[in-house]
Amino acid sequence: MPSFDVVSEIDKVELRHAVENANRELSTRFDFRNVEASIELNDLTVTLKSESDFQVNQLLEIFRNSASKRNISLAGIDVEDAPVHSGKTFSLNLTFKQGIDQPTAKQIVKTVKDAKLKVQASIQGDKVRINGKKRDDLQQTIALLKESNIELPLQFENFRD
Repeated sequence: MPSFDVVSEIDKVELRHAVENANRELSTRFDFRNVEASIELNDLTVTLKSESDFQVNQLLEIFRNSASKRNISLAGIDVEDAPVHSGKTFSLNLTFKQGIDQPTAKQIVKTVKDAKLKVQASIQGDKVRINGKKRDDLQQTIALLKESNIELPLQFENFRD
């Protein structure tokens, strides 16, 4: 019986490259000359630090451009509401989500069931397994999920016959 898994994972290597490219661009920017500013990566959290909240927002744009060039989706990240002021620097944390949480998994299953395709969706930890009898039904399900308004970047893996 053909099946595939729906997952949401961030490629840590690409994320590290995006941070390095953003830092490289930051070092060449004229508006950040003689300013303490940095973009740091710690596991799946990117920290933007600068001397003013306006500059932190500029750092956010630099990082967004760099991430989009590396094909990193910014759909599923948690961004703090406002930069945090401590000492003489402002900092903003961007946390990337790894895996599909329970409410989002239920939304994926509901979307698949409402489409009335001949497939079964089941939640398995932080991923959703889709089973069906025909390969075409599974491909229609992939197309349906790509067009849906789910807020996480989804990948489809382990497509087996």
